[in-house]
Amino acid sequence: MPVIPKILVFAGSVRTGAYSGRTADVAQKELAMQGAEVTRISLADYPLPILDEDLEKEKGVPENAVNLGRLIAAHDGLLIATPEYNGSIPPLLKNTIDWVSRVRKDGGRSLRPLAGKVAGLCSSSNGHFAGIRCINHLRAVLVRCRMEVVTPECSVPEGGNSFDDAGNFRDERLHKSMEHLCRTLIETSRLLSTRIGT
Repeated sequence: MPVIPKILVFAGSVRTGAYSGRTADVAQKELAMQGAEVTRISLADYPLPILDEDLEKEKGVPENAVNLGRLIAAHDGLLIATPEYNGSIPPLLKNTIDWVSRVRKDGGRSLRPLAGKVAGLCSSSNGHFAGIRCINHLRAVLVRCRMEVVTPECSVPEGGNSFDDAGNFRDERLHKSMEHLCRTLIETSRLLSTRIGT
């Protein structure tokens, strides 16, 4: 019997009503419908200081970065839904990735939570370009962190008009895009799993 993949889902914004959060909601539902075990988190629950090597030298990697790294390690894959800030990655998301990439240990054991982990990406914006500039930057950063980023992606344009009252996509093409991304993420996560723990 195939292993049920565990997928961690979060948005790159914690703003109330953020299009990236609503996109993450759609992804969460679609992944669950396709048989994944889904964990949804908010980065607001893992506050981190701005990355500072002097701070790291003095106090070590922040506990929240280690906690988040441990959570990532306990999943087969992750789905990130990002907004676009000035054509690129929002500072909250970039800072989180940077800190988690610094995690090397969890207590006495070695831990590199991002290396080899499978990721799927969504983007959103209020404009027509749907955050595609940001998603390309995010993909490059995650590949540099040695993550396995799947090729399909889901980019949501005109976020203010893209969701119906039930929180689903109005556009069938967007639904098909999300369906394809989630299917590929599940299959690849099952195949390349580096999950630590149960």
